[in-house]
Amino acid sequence: MYRLSLQRDFEARHYLIGGDWGAENTEHAHPYRIEWILEGPRLDEHGYLVDLVTVERHLEATLAEFRGHTLNALPDFAGLNPSLEHFARVLATRLATVLDRAQVETHSVKLWENPVAWASFRQDL
Repeated sequence: MYRLSLQRDFEARHYLIGGDWGAENTEHAHPYRIEWILEGPRLDEHGYLVDLVTVERHLEATLAEFRGHTLNALPDFAGLNPSLEHFARVLATRLATVLDRAQVETHSVKLWENPVAWASFRQDL
């Protein structure tokens, strides 16, 4: 199984709802780091799992929709607590839309909100 990973840093804001989490209930920013991992059993005729330029462009465009925004105000989080876990799933679902399922069988998003806390979401395609 081949595995390719891309990482990017970005900042977004949120506040948690539905419980008493102290300072997390007040709007604040996180310096997020995303790792997008693509996996597949074979390479294409050029020796690539995916066209790196295409997936990098899609990753940047997707992150631009969240960068600097308050997650609570975005349609992806309507009715949801904008937790790290939900955010990882939202990003993975969005990123999957450009993947060639003939090449990539599984992908995952690992999302850090600080140097020691992360969540991930894995999706079979």
